[in-house]
Amino acid sequence: MAADMDAEMQNKLMQFQQVQQQVQVIAQQKYQIDVQVTEIEKTMDELDKVKKGAEIYKSVGTILVRNDDKDTLKKELEEKKETLEIRIKTLTKQEKTLREMHQNLQEELTKAFQKEQA
Repeated sequence: MAADMDAEMQNKLMQFQQVQQQVQVIAQQKYQIDVQVTEIEKTMDELDKVKKGAEIYKSVGTILVRNDDKDTLKKELEEKKETLEIRIKTLTKQEKTLREMHQNLQEELTKAFQKEQA
């Protein structure tokens, strides 16, 4: 029975570590997307300051392409921002679920270790 308990504890410990890593990955992804959203917001602010008829360039891959249609460019940026914000909401939900799992596993492991020590 002790061997079963040890195997179960090892399994829970592995799950705990995996969930912890997943939370870290999601937090990193959210941070990167937040940076992109901030960059888009700054770009949109700068576009608002550009006078009519000014040359505007858009990054396409590794080159810059002239784009005279400021409104279309702003619309593209807004759509990209909305998509990124939806992704952030999804990641936030995943993070919450994983944090709850992490907390539950931590409690289970703590109880199991305390029983073992007694």
